[in-house]
Amino acid sequence: MNKTERIKQGGSPIIGYNIRRLREQKRLRNMDMVAKLQLEGIPISTSTLSKIEQGACNPTTEQLIALRKILGCDYSDFF
Repeated sequence: MNKTERIKQGGSPIIGYNIRRLREQKRLRNMDMVAKLQLEGIPISTSTLSKIEQGACNPTTEQLIALRKILGCDYSDFF
C-alpha cells in the first residue's frame, strides 16, 4: 500500500469521527495534533486535519500511521 494512498471514508465519516474522539480523549487541541504530526514529518495544516475529522477529506495511510503512534492506539480504533 502506498503511504500517500487515501483511506476512503465514504458517506460515513467514521474514521474522522474516531480520530477526533481519540484526539479529544488525549486532551489535544487541533493545533497540538498538527504540531505533533509535523514533528513526525507529516505536512498537514489545522484546516486539513479539521476536514479529515469532519469526513470532508480522506486521511492518507501515512497520516494514519503517524496518528496511531501519536494517539497510542490500534488501527482498529480508527474503524
